[in-house]
Amino acid sequence: MKVLVPVKRVIDYNVKVRVKADQSGVDLANVKMSMNPFDEIAVEQAIRLKEAGTADEVVVVSIGVKQSQETLRTAMAMGADRALLVVAADNVETDIEPLAVAKILAKVVEEEQPGVVLCGKQAIDNDMNATGQMLSALLGWSQGTFASELELKDDAAIVSREVDGGLQTIKVSLPSVITVDLRLNEPRYASLPNIMKAKKKPLEEKTAADYGIDPTPRLEVLSTAEPAERAAGIIVGSVDELVSKLKEAGAV
Repeated sequence: MKVLVPVKRVIDYNVKVRVKADQSGVDLANVKMSMNPFDEIAVEQAIRLKEAGTADEVVVVSIGVKQSQETLRTAMAMGADRALLVVAADNVETDIEPLAVAKILAKVVEEEQPGVVLCGKQAIDNDMNATGQMLSALLGWSQGTFASELELKDDAAIVSREVDGGLQTIKVSLPSVITVDLRLNEPRYASLPNIMKAKKKPLEEKTAADYGIDPTPRLEVLSTAEPAERAAGIIVGSVDELVSKLKEAGAV
C-alpha cells in the first residue's frame, strides 16, 4: 500500500512572527522556515507504517513555491521514498488557499492511487483546518480527523480522535483521508547520513497548470495586525472586592 503525505512550508514554530510596518502581511525576510509540525507527525506515522510492513511506499507532496524543495528533502531525510513539488506560486508570501490545495491533491491522488492520505490536521500559519476535509469530499473517500491513534487493519482504518468530550474511536473504510493530531507520535530527527541520502532521492516538479487548477487566491487580506497587548492584572484583598471588580468589568 502506498501512503501519500502532503507537507507545507511554514514559519518555524520557534520564530516570533512580526507584522510588516504597512500591515500588509507577515514579515518573512530572513525568517527561518520549516515543515509544518502537524505534517511532520503525518510523515513520521507514514514511515512507521512502512517500517511495520503495512505500507510499501511513502510519497510526500508539497504545493507552493520552489523553496518547498527544502521541506520535501527534510521529509525524505526522515524516511519518505520520493517527493513531488507542485509549484503554485512565485511569491513566498502567497498562501495557497485550502480549496485550491485540495483540488491539486485530488489530481495527485488520481495519479498516485495511494491507499491512504495522511495530512496534518492544520497548518500553523493560517490554522484553516480544512484541506483534509475538502480533499475527502472531492475524492468521495472516508475521513478520520484529529487522529491521536491510528491502526490500519485489513481494508479499514481504526482512528482514535480527539473530541470535546474526550476520545472517540471510529472505523473507516480504505482508501481514506486521515488528519493527524499532536499526540499521535513524536517525529524523529533526520540523521546526517539520511540527509545526504535524501539529496539523491527522486523529487519530481510540476505546476498547478499541469493539473488544470487555478490557484489564484479568492480571499484578499486587507490588513494584518499584532494582537492587542494583555492588560495587567490587579491584586484584590477579598472575595467581595473581586466580585465588585468583575461586575465593573462586565464579567458578572
